[in-house]
Amino acid sequence: MKSVPQNQDMPSSENEPAAPPLIPARMINEYQYCPRLAYLEWVQSEWEESADTVDGSYHHRRVDKRASPLPDTQDIEAEAKLHARSVTLSSQRLGLIAKMDLIEAKNGAVIPVDYKRGKRPHVEHGAYAPERVQVCVQGMLLREHGYNCTEGALYFVGSRERVTVIFDDDLLALTNNAVEGLRNLAQNGRVPPPLEDSPKCPRCSLVAICLPDEINHLSHLHTPTRPIAIPREESLPLYVQSYKAKLAKSGDNLIVSIDDQKITSARIRDTSQVVLMGNIYVTSPCLQALMARDIPVTWHSAGGWFYGHTAGNGHKNVEIRTAQYAASFNEATCLQIAQGLVQAKILNCRTLIRRNWKAATSPPTLLSALKADIERASRSQSLGQLLGIEGTAAARYFGNFQAMLRIEPPATQFDFRFEHRNRRPPADPVNALLSFAYALLVRTWTVTLAAVGLDPFKGFYHQPRYGRPALALDMMEPFRPLLADSVVVQVINNGEVRPADFIRVGNAAALSDNGRKRFIAAFERRLSQQITHPLFGYKLSYRRLLELQCRLFTRFLLGELPDYPNFTTR
Repeated sequence: MKSVPQNQDMPSSENEPAAPPLIPARMINEYQYCPRLAYLEWVQSEWEESADTVDGSYHHRRVDKRASPLPDTQDIEAEAKLHARSVTLSSQRLGLIAKMDLIEAKNGAVIPVDYKRGKRPHVEHGAYAPERVQVCVQGMLLREHGYNCTEGALYFVGSRERVTVIFDDDLLALTNNAVEGLRNLAQNGRVPPPLEDSPKCPRCSLVAICLPDEINHLSHLHTPTRPIAIPREESLPLYVQSYKAKLAKSGDNLIVSIDDQKITSARIRDTSQVVLMGNIYVTSPCLQALMARDIPVTWHSAGGWFYGHTAGNGHKNVEIRTAQYAASFNEATCLQIAQGLVQAKILNCRTLIRRNWKAATSPPTLLSALKADIERASRSQSLGQLLGIEGTAAARYFGNFQAMLRIEPPATQFDFRFEHRNRRPPADPVNALLSFAYALLVRTWTVTLAAVGLDPFKGFYHQPRYGRPALALDMMEPFRPLLADSVVVQVINNGEVRPADFIRVGNAAALSDNGRKRFIAAFERRLSQQITHPLFGYKLSYRRLLELQCRLFTRFLLGELPDYPNFTTR
């Protein structure tokens, strides 16, 4: 019986060089369809589900559940008819491996049958080249194992039609060229350029990772960008902050309880991350289920201080982290990245001031000074000099922060009086809100960076000391005014957070449980707010924007973009 592949993970002896990894037949299909897609999936281990991939898995369920072995060559009789399902074969000589949906045997020959989810296309040869190449790889593996195999078949589930694929010289040459092309591409270690204005891109499951239109637009083409970077509905975080709460799993649901009394529940499939604040107990089955689905769990103090996060094995794209580490030791690259981040931060601070200024006097002098700070940041010669420029701009900004807050009767005005930024601990309600908002923002960025394959703790502007997520602090700089400060201004001016929502101990101020709940709700609404991207012209939420910016940052680190395009709002 032949149904188990050769073991790819067996270590070689000390004197024997390691064998190259076997290429899956599906990757040959992807390479023939789009070399960039094959590189992202196979070399960089990128993957994203889409409606098409989920539907394809559904149609393969019958084949996968009814696995059966393939008899040896000498056991196949001349007149026998049989069906072997879900058979895996490999060959070190060919460097290939394939899991075959169905193998039929008739008159001493075998025929691999590959299932396809859609309808049969009305094209030459009855199918497109990628599908024909994939089934040809299966035929080559069967021949390698001694079977008589001259043709294969494609079964299109959508139209219930079967197309015969003859393994002639032209198809074999096309298949061998694809195998060699993908192998050379992997050895070269450079991701191929994206397709240009291709109809293949919009329905591709990796379009939000590949970003073909965005990269082409930023690199050289400046062509219109199709809104294809936001293909899926978003799940939302689950916050748990009740003292001594317990988080457990029941079926496909997360159950929050206190003293064995159920408080609330959420479906795991609708949960993007779990945020725990304070003394919260999580059961092992619940944590394992979250890790298996790549849903991170973030841990905070009761006051919101971000401790860290728990995740599964993490992202497998080693190339991204290698490029990140290499760039972080290049002083010129660090300065280039830091200058862009600081300039974008100051520019977004100016925008927030213009939009929310409530004082009787106008702020033209302040806006001019901040503009001058932006120009000085662009001319800075070192990170130390840039840090001083950023500090000066921050002093101007927070020195006028009170002017964005709505003036209320004396008691409320006193409670929300703001003179300067302070922390550890914050001395007044406004500083308490700002500190809590920044803790939520750094947690959001840490999880997003880790999800795309970056190391949140190795930064370019902030130094990685005391175990702080330096890259998360870097990337959040332009978004402090957009996603943290703006929410603080909003909840104060709208009365969503009131003076009674703060606890005062000595010279420190902190949010109460109810105050945190209302602020968290406002922060999450802000992340879900739809905006129009100033560069690409399509609409997306801030939540998706953070992921998009991470993806663009990885493309810059990998050399596909000349500079990282920071986000600034008008």
